[in-house]
Amino acid sequence: MAESPMYSAPVPAAEKPILDKLVLVRDKLTLLKSDKSTYVKSQDILPLYDDVVEQVHQLNDVRGPDHLVQNRVDSVLDDCLQLLSLFFMAIGRNNEAPALYSMTSNITRLCDHLKEAAFYYPRDLDSLDNTLSNMRRTLNKDADKHSPYLLTRITYRIELCETMLKELRDFLSTLSPPMVPTWEKLVSILRAIAALNTRSKYVQNDLDELRNQLLEIKSHMQDGKLPGEEGQFADGQNLVVPLLERCLRFIQMVEEREGKIDPRFQETYDKLIDIRNHLERLTMTQAWSLRETDLFMWQRKLDRIDDSRRDGNFFDAEGHPADLHAQRTLLYLIRKGYALIYQLLIASEPVSEALLPIYNQLLTLRKCLIEVKKNGGVSNPRELYPYSMKLNSIDNMRVDGKFQIGKDIPEGQGAVNDLLAECYDMAYDLRTEAEEAQDDD
Repeated sequence: MAESPMYSAPVPAAEKPILDKLVLVRDKLTLLKSDKSTYVKSQDILPLYDDVVEQVHQLNDVRGPDHLVQNRVDSVLDDCLQLLSLFFMAIGRNNEAPALYSMTSNITRLCDHLKEAAFYYPRDLDSLDNTLSNMRRTLNKDADKHSPYLLTRITYRIELCETMLKELRDFLSTLSPPMVPTWEKLVSILRAIAALNTRSKYVQNDLDELRNQLLEIKSHMQDGKLPGEEGQFADGQNLVVPLLERCLRFIQMVEEREGKIDPRFQETYDKLIDIRNHLERLTMTQAWSLRETDLFMWQRKLDRIDDSRRDGNFFDAEGHPADLHAQRTLLYLIRKGYALIYQLLIASEPVSEALLPIYNQLLTLRKCLIEVKKNGGVSNPRELYPYSMKLNSIDNMRVDGKFQIGKDIPEGQGAVNDLLAECYDMAYDLRTEAEEAQDDD
C-alpha cells in the first residue's frame, strides 16, 4: 500500500514495540478498507481507535519533550490516524474529533500549493477558513469525549493550517478593492489555460479566446500599470501585472507544446491524469459510489508524487530538472487532485454508509419535490401518489422510529429521519395547495 513518506531518523529500541503494534493496527485497517462485501460498523473501528490512542500515549511517554522527532513510527502513526479519520466519516461520525485528522492533512497540502502557486481567489481562502472554523467547534465540543493526546495532535495541525491561511491572506493584502476583479479574472484565465493544457485533445480556438481576453486586459495598461474595474490605477500592481505576464508566457508555452508534456515526464503525467479523472468521476457520483476510505489511496498517490520533488521541481531518472511547461503542468494536476479530495471530504454526509442508500433516495425525492414546487405544484393531489408511495415504503423500513440494518442501528439516524420528515412536509404542502386550488375552482 502507499504509505506516508519515510523518515530518515532511526527508530530507537524503546519505540520499536510501539511501531510493531501500529503496523498491526494499520494492517487491520487496510483489510477493513479493502473489504467491500459489507459496510463498516462502529464496533469494527472503535477498538482499533483505542489501540492507536494507547500507542500515542506510550509514544509521548517515551519521547517526553522530544515529541517533534520524526521517524517511521510517525509515518505509520499518520497512516493509522488518516485511515481512522476516514473510517469515522464512513460510519457517519463526521462531527467528532477523530474525523478531522484527514481534513487537516488535505488543507495543509492545499495551503502549501496555494502559497507556491501565488495565485488564487480570496474566496478560496474563505472556504478553507470556514472549514477550519467548523473543525474548531467540533474540537471544543469533543474536549471531554476523546483522548487529550489525539486532541492535542489535531489542535496543533489546525493551528498550522490557520497560520498558513493567514500568510495567504497577507499575500493578497496589497490588493486594493478596485483591483480585485482584474486579479480574479486573471486567476480564472490562468486556471483555464492550465485545464486546456491537460485536455485529451488540444483545441487551438479555446486557447485563442483566452489569449484575446488577456490582450484586452493588457490593452488598458498605461506606464506599466493596469487599471482596476473602476478605471483606477490602485494598489495591487505588484500582484496583478506579474500575473498578467505569467498568463501570457504560459499561453505561449502551451501553444508551442500543443498540450504535449516532455516525454521524460510522461509517466508521472499519466499517473496524475488518471488520479484526476478518477476523482472527478467520484465528485459526480460520490453520493452513490464513494466510501471515504477510498480517498486514502488517492491522497497517498498524490503525496508520493508531490514529495518526490526537490526544491519545488521534478527531476527525470538521470537527475535533470523539468522545464517550466512540464513543471507547471504537473503541479496543476497535483493541486487539482488535492482540491478534488477536499471537495469530496466536505461533501461527506454524517450518515453511516449502511444508511446512505436510504439517505440518497430521500435526497432524490426532496430534489423532485422542490422541482415540482418550482414549476407551480400539482393540479391534482393524485399526482403526488408516486412520491407518497415511496415515502411510505421508506418510512415502513423503520423499527421503533429507527432504521435497522440487520440487528445494527447505524449512525446518522437523526439526519435520515430529519430528511424523511422534510420530504413529508413538502408533500403535505403540495397536496394542501392542490386541494385548496380544487376547492376554489
